[in-house]
Order: sequence, then C-alpha cells, then structure tokens
Amino acid sequence: MTTRTTAPPPLTVTDVTVRFAGLTALDAVSFTVTPGSVHALIGPNGAGKSTCFNVLSGLCRPATGTVRLGDADLTRLAPHRIAALGVARTFQNIVTTRGTVADNLLLGRHALSRAGFTASALRLPHARREQREQLARACEAAELTGLGPHFDSPVALLSYGDRKRVEFARALCLEPSVLLLDEPVAGMNAAERARTVEVVQAVRAELGLSVVLVEHDMGLVMRLADEVTVLDFGRVIAHGTPDEVRRDPEVLRAYLGTGAETEDAA
Repeated sequence: MTTRTTAPPPLTVTDVTVRFAGLTALDAVSFTVTPGSVHALIGPNGAGKSTCFNVLSGLCRPATGTVRLGDADLTRLAPHRIAALGVARTFQNIVTTRGTVADNLLLGRHALSRAGFTASALRLPHARREQREQLARACEAAELTGLGPHFDSPVALLSYGDRKRVEFARALCLEPSVLLLDEPVAGMNAAERARTVEVVQAVRAELGLSVVLVEHDMGLVMRLADEVTVLDFGRVIAHGTPDEVRRDPEVLRAYLGTGAETEDAA
C-alpha cells in the first residue's frame, strides 16, 4: 500500500440536515475530521450516526448542508464518485462470503484499474502487468490487516473476526484518504477486538489516512479516537477529546448516564 507523504484533506460536514417523511434524522450537524486523525461518532440508539455515515458515503442525500473533502464537494455525488475521490467505507454487517480473500481484495482494486475489459480478456501485456501490480497491492493490504496467511483461503472458512477484517482490507484497497468504519468490532470476542484495535492503529500509522468510526464499544473509542462527536436525536450535543466528552454533562445525561455506554446499535 502507498504511504501518504502529505496529510489527507480535511473532511468537513457543515449544517447537514436529513429528513425522512417529516422525521428529522439529522438536524444541522457540523463537524470536521482533522487530517490524519481518528474521529468517532457516538450517541444513543436513534441518534443519527448511521444516517450520518450514509451521507458521508453518498447513500443518503441531505435536505440542506454540505460535505466537503478538501476542495471537493461530496454532498450530492453518487457513492462510486465519492469513493473515487478517496472515501472508502465498511459496513456493520458482513457482506463478504464468497471467493477467496484475494478475490475480494481485488474487487476493491477494481476502481483503480486502467486496463479495459477487452485488454484483460485478451491478456494483453499491459493488462497482465497491471493484474500483477493489483495482486501485489491486494497482498500488501492483506498483510497490513493481518490477513496475509489467509490470502488464498476461501472467505467462508475464516473466523468471524477475520471476515470483518476482509471488509476492512477491501476498503483499504481503494487507497482512500478517509476510511469510514461502521462498528468495526461488532460481534467480536475480546481477542478479536484487541486485534482490530491494533490493525486500525497500524493502518493509520502506516498509511497516514483519516479514520471516522461509529462504534458502540466505548472502551475502544476512548483508546482509539483523537476527537469525538456525540449525537443525540440527530443533533450534535458535544465535541472534543475523549476525556472532554466523557466528562460532558450533556453526554452523561443523554448517553453514558443511561447505561448505554456498551449498547449502541444505531
């Protein structure tokens, strides 16, 4: 994988509002992901975290407000165009069950392919060279996420934690500047969670990208995040470092004080 030599552009969310059939899911939400940081979105059930992720990745368009990656306006772009600009996403539920790890990671490289279908089908020299390069980059992503020993293994035979990391590695194969992780340790046991924390830290250090995560495991959030934005009923109620957020009275009232610190499935 390519190590970034310059800081990724900031991801800036400004006054984003989303409504569904009269229900306001996000209400003038604003925050900025500092280049190269780990930024967590937390909040109780129904706070709007998933909706916010859907806006960032282009699956949902806001009624008002903007999302910008540096100078690029992402607000109304299709998901594939947002991905091409450097925003990659994982999903909470595992969708990868077929093929080998290599097959799945090569799918993540597809958007970066320059050889056309005909050249690839005819195995022209430049297409073969590119295929070798793509395979090498996919192998690097596997090694970085701890999947190197399983590179040629069927995904269906992997453990739950390893299948989650296949999703992670496939997103990395897009070579993003911003990586969106949707509950990356959901359903994992303690050992798998610890391993995933190590992988996120290694990826950030090695590639220099920004990470935005939604996660219900507050222990993980407090260990990984540089900044935390807290949502409640679609509004930002707090923002700051993990220690600042942990002590915020509004957070204690709306989230941590309810016993929901370990249960946030929105």
